[in-house]
Parts: sequence; structure tokens; C-alpha cells
Amino acid sequence: MRRPDLSDLDAFAAVARHRNFRRAAVERGVSASTLSDAVRALEERLGVRLLNRTTRSVTPTEAGQRLLDRLGPALDEVGEALDAVNGFRDTPTGTLRLNVPSAAAHLVLAPLVAPFLAAHPGLRLEIVEDNSFVDVFAAGFDAGVRYDEALAKDMIAVPLGPPQRFAVAASPDLLARCGVPETPHALLERPCIRHRFLSGALSPWEFARDGETVKLSPAGPLVATSADMAVRAAEDGVGFVHTFEGFLRPSLDAGRLVEVLEEWSDRFPGPSLYYPSRRHVPAGLRAFVEFVRARRRRT
Repeated sequence: MRRPDLSDLDAFAAVARHRNFRRAAVERGVSASTLSDAVRALEERLGVRLLNRTTRSVTPTEAGQRLLDRLGPALDEVGEALDAVNGFRDTPTGTLRLNVPSAAAHLVLAPLVAPFLAAHPGLRLEIVEDNSFVDVFAAGFDAGVRYDEALAKDMIAVPLGPPQRFAVAASPDLLARCGVPETPHALLERPCIRHRFLSGALSPWEFARDGETVKLSPAGPLVATSADMAVRAAEDGVGFVHTFEGFLRPSLDAGRLVEVLEEWSDRFPGPSLYYPSRRHVPAGLRAFVEFVRARRRRT
């Protein structure tokens, strides 16, 4: 029997890890049909079914799971060997895949993209916005971006930006109609625009001043998953909005929104790039970490 191609083994491992052809295809930058053909060719060559496929799920068979258990570490070793060779290049090459929350992507990471790629023209940067708490490494990412409270203890964390804060704002017209709230609890009597995570949870409004913490769940006429929509609705007088100051700053500077309760809006540490401390660091990720640290030293 002719030995299977490494590319077919890698295709099988990606599908088995994601348990989904479409997600595996996105990770590898190919079509789902290409992966399906590769896995089918591998099964025919081995004479064993490796995946059980239904319209709802893809799961490894017993043979497929045994192959995946042995194959995963071997493919990691191959990747590390190739990356070691990559280290001899003047500039690293390949793809750096990052899993990033939307707020960090827009407010912190976006300004870094152009200068980083200009400094490393051989690299391709793939940024996936994701506000869910997935296992980014099992999903095939090189690193993730999270805020401190969501970081696992065994991770290396590299700060990406300065402290941030949430702010509350409303349109001048709404403030004229409803009045300026003097305390966070006064928001319970005013229309508010809520944010819902894709998981279905509503984001609470938290405030802090002089050691006192207040957490609220105000009501209002609009619930949105998009910060852009929430800010636009606030400009139109729909309600008070509570979100990252960075999302509000253009509207505040232009006078379309007015910040309230500023003394209740404490700053908190910005997001960090994170990756496992016990994992070989690919050349692309190493280059990005060095780039981020160099920029922070200059600021």
C-alpha cells in the first residue's frame, strides 16, 4: 500500500479536530469539497472509514480517533521542524492566525495591522473576530486575545495596548428630555440600549467609584449585538448607551453624544495576546510578539 500523503493526513486531522468540514476548510484556506475529497481519498487508501458523516455532524470512528490521537503530536512535530527552518530566513513566512474579541480587534489590534505587515511582508495575518470563549488552540489558532479576567493561568500574556474604560453616553436631545443621571441607579428610570452576546447573555452595566461597585441591568427599547448599531441608535436619541469609550470617542468629539457619569467609569487593563507557555512559538507569532513589545517600549 502506498503511504498516504502528508497533506491528506493533515486534512483529516483538521476535520476531525473541528468535527466540521466548513470550519476546517476556513482554517486551511480551501473549500469544504476539497477537504472532503482528501479525506475520502485517505479512507480509500487505508481501507478504513475514519469519519462518520451525517447532515448534522462529523465524528471520528474508533479507527479515526486512534489515528488522530497518534497523528496530532506527529503533525505538531512536523510543523515545528518546518518553522525551525523558517527561522533561518531573513523574514518569517506563513500565516499567523489570531482569535480576537470584536472590541479588541477594532480598538487595539486594527492600528497594528498595517505597520506589522509592512515590517514582515512574508507573513499573512488572519484575524477572526470571536466573542465566545472557545479553545482557540484546538480550533487551529496560533494565539488569542483576551482581557485579564478571561486568561488561563498557564498562558504567556503580552499586553497589547493601554488601559481602557467603559463609558455611558446619550444624545443632547435625550438628555434635554430625560435629564442628566446623577447616579448609575438613575439609569433604571431612563431608556437604555443593551448589548447581547452571541451566546444569548445580556451584558450587565458595571460602575465603580471610591471602592463602591454597582452592577445594573437597565431596560430599554433596543437590544443589539453590534456596537456600531448601538452607538448610532444612541445618536438618534433611542437611549443611553454603555460601551467601550473607544467606540464612543468619535461621536463624543463631534458632539453627537454627551458622556455622563464619567466619575463612575474606572479604567481597566487593556487586552493581552496569549499563548501556551509550554508550546513551541511559531516564527510568525514570535515576530508579532517582538513587534508588540517594541512598540510598547517606544510609547
